[in-house]
Amino acid sequence: MFTGIVEEMGVVLELYVSDDLVLWDGSRGTGTVLKVNCGKVLQQCYLGASIAVNGVCLTVTAFDESSATFGLAPETLRRTNLGDLKCGSKVNLERSATIGDRNSGHFVQGHVDCTGTISKKYPENDSLWIEVTVPAEYVNYIVEKGYIAIDGTSLTVCSVDAKTCTFTFMLVQYTQLHVIIPKKEVGDKVNIEVDVLGKYSHRAVAAVTDRMNKLEDKLDEFAALLKQVVEKK
Repeated sequence: MFTGIVEEMGVVLELYVSDDLVLWDGSRGTGTVLKVNCGKVLQQCYLGASIAVNGVCLTVTAFDESSATFGLAPETLRRTNLGDLKCGSKVNLERSATIGDRNSGHFVQGHVDCTGTISKKYPENDSLWIEVTVPAEYVNYIVEKGYIAIDGTSLTVCSVDAKTCTFTFMLVQYTQLHVIIPKKEVGDKVNIEVDVLGKYSHRAVAAVTDRMNKLEDKLDEFAALLKQVVEKK
């Protein structure tokens, strides 16, 4: 679990495909490896630790005094923008949350739902507006003034347009200097994790709605039969 409060911006050192990864049965397999130069997130680091990279919960497979290495699963590459990284790319980094700490963001799982595309970017005084286009199936999970994690940054949704599948958020001056989003351009991809509470709520309501719809269908059938009986009389 994470908070969406980015601790530092790291720099990608390597992103490559290795065909010599040892698997569970001792055989060798092919996979994608990401190595990031970092500092603060290495404090109390250990093999198997969880670190969010651009909002993606990854497992540390190796580390030294200035870098951490991670394995990227095929599902991770499909769902996120990590496969687009290049040597020198900056990434948002956050260590997993510890019990008892303050949470200045929100509950972020590090399980990216999808990628969105920056469609607009413009300033207002010292703040920066960003508009993002998302796949239609995720719009219902995004609500005005609700939480959302963008590249691992906990942000507040300013507005939502379900027709255009877009939403907006604003970055204050401090945040602009400590996350990677302002450095991205229109057309660039961002990782999106909607508020998990919204997903659970939607699932719960959907189950009730399905039962109500089935009940209404039965009532309609009964009403039609009753009408037939009355007309025959």
